[in-house]
Amino acid sequence: MLGRICLLLGALWALCLPASAQDARPLRIGVAPHTSSRVIIEMYQPLRLHLQKALSAPVSIMTAPDFTEFARRALNLEYDLVITTGHQAELLKSDARYRPLLTYRAPFRAVMVTLAGSKVRSARDLTGQPVAGLSPSSLVTLWGLHWMADNGATATQVRFVSAADSVAQLLISGEVVAGAMSLANFQGLTPDVQAQLRFLAESPALAGRVYLLNPAESARASAIDAALWSFAESPAGRDYFVRYKLEGYRKLGPGELEVMAPYAAEVREQLKKSAQ
Repeated sequence: MLGRICLLLGALWALCLPASAQDARPLRIGVAPHTSSRVIIEMYQPLRLHLQKALSAPVSIMTAPDFTEFARRALNLEYDLVITTGHQAELLKSDARYRPLLTYRAPFRAVMVTLAGSKVRSARDLTGQPVAGLSPSSLVTLWGLHWMADNGATATQVRFVSAADSVAQLLISGEVVAGAMSLANFQGLTPDVQAQLRFLAESPALAGRVYLLNPAESARASAIDAALWSFAESPAGRDYFVRYKLEGYRKLGPGELEVMAPYAAEVREQLKKSAQ
């Protein structure tokens, strides 16, 4: 259903283009499902409109039901431009020859949260308790699982959900005692929800959302790269960065993705398990 909705929206947007643009090769932007499809489409609408104008081609925003399925589709080259977290970016670079273009200036961090009034004070307090994460192959969930294991939590019962607001609702309803999400998604929760939660732990800066180009897009690579940087300088781009606290674009540093290789390996294993 989600895929059909995204494709339908892309088709409707394409009908609004001039005939010359409709004849151009479409650009499919795949965004990792870090939140609901509705929010993703809304969030990336300014970028979509800018790229559509700059490239004179129809542009659609696509996602997937979960991070594992998103990785599978990206490895199958179903997206022309991918926006995903660093561990999947490393996987796509090494296994499918995607070309990393840029990332955001704002540091990306994962957080483990619990209720403000919870008695939980450490990872050990989560032993045998239910916790929530986004999907088995999401970066924030993998970091959270490592944090719990490295700090003495055992036999935790992990429940996977589709979005950070779902993690928050499970906490508030008492169905889980802790949950992993990105700091950015926590900041995107409503103030009344944030007030009911507190941090148990916060990760160091990780390679956050990375833009990567499908290897089949080499002919348009320079144009797409230039269009992204011109978006950053546009009023719509500046508003976008301020609204989502992203601070702008930057090039990736040397080895920045390579350090994510252990997490990328876990995504490979998850893909193998889900295919069985």
